[in-house]
Amino acid sequence: MLPLEGILVLEFCQYMAGPSAGLKLTDLGARVIKIERPKFGEEGRQINIKNLFIDDSSLLFHALNRNKESYTANLKDEEDLINVKKLIQKANVMTHNFRPGVMETLGLDYKTIKVLNPKIIYATITGYGTIGPWAKKPGQDLLAQSISGVTYLTGDKEDPPTPMGLAVADIFSGTHLTQGILAGLIRSTQTGKGALIEVSLLESMIDLQFEGITTYLNGDKYKPTRARNGNAHAFLSAPYGVYKTNDGFLVIALASIKDLGEALGSKAFTKYKNQKTWFEKKDDIMELINNCLIKENSSYWIEKLEAKGIVCEEVFNLEQLIHHEGYQILNFDQVLTLTNGEKIHTTRCPIRINENKIFSTEGAPRVGEHTDQIAKEFNL
Repeated sequence: MLPLEGILVLEFCQYMAGPSAGLKLTDLGARVIKIERPKFGEEGRQINIKNLFIDDSSLLFHALNRNKESYTANLKDEEDLINVKKLIQKANVMTHNFRPGVMETLGLDYKTIKVLNPKIIYATITGYGTIGPWAKKPGQDLLAQSISGVTYLTGDKEDPPTPMGLAVADIFSGTHLTQGILAGLIRSTQTGKGALIEVSLLESMIDLQFEGITTYLNGDKYKPTRARNGNAHAFLSAPYGVYKTNDGFLVIALASIKDLGEALGSKAFTKYKNQKTWFEKKDDIMELINNCLIKENSSYWIEKLEAKGIVCEEVFNLEQLIHHEGYQILNFDQVLTLTNGEKIHTTRCPIRINENKIFSTEGAPRVGEHTDQIAKEFNL
């Protein structure tokens, strides 16, 4: 039995951030019903990732919405809204990621809903919070990354601001929303009271940068400085970074410059005895490391460095990862079956419970696929 079995979640969410929270909840056993527009469904069904669509919805939508049900309702239609409110009265959790003011207009804001269902966990994701100059801006991953300052941490010193290559604002805010929901559910079992859970893309990106922001708030006013080449962390000293070898790349994470110099067989590092220079002269030290590593293959250096206790690893691309024994032994792939019988290969939930991995078999629903079933079950 999964820990959230018996928990009913109504998901009024679109795109990635909110549905990613619903995905985590359904992987843990919750029943997640998507409330979607009639005919078209939620906007995330049309997210164009490399033009990959299956059964009229994007491949990304299928990966994000496995194991969920779909109930269609026009929230501006009085009868549909009455039925949705009946569902809300039965739910444990309700999630949405509409812009501030939308749910108030529909009469589905927290103040209204908690009268209908005092125990409900009402969880929302916005782009930038509910007040302030950015509150009405679109909550979009690239915008949130850009405003947060995180784009000045990725890439090398002379690179322009560089976003991360993943929808990190969406995924982290979805994770934070899940944490808040779980905390609310625990409190609800103890007190019988519901809770309003709020997160935003921007706040999740700020939280992600707690290291740098903490140094700034404690008197270090200098801008984060990316390494000239091979930057991996703008706030850490050499040798932390990415290095070219004769046949690829490797990363070095943790090592003293003295030990590293000995492992590389170079006396050029001896002038950096003072640990402060490892940060102040980061670019010079990293260039010395590069000059050594380029002479041999990655495997040669990894064997040599690991023997000296230096934390390092080869840099894999996606194909190398998926075909490596280290990935395959995790049994991380799973196959979903769609309503039309097609199969989708995707990844499983990363959490294990009592040594058991969590797998799914049900694909994402078609628009309104479960509307009649749900209406009958809940007397709508």
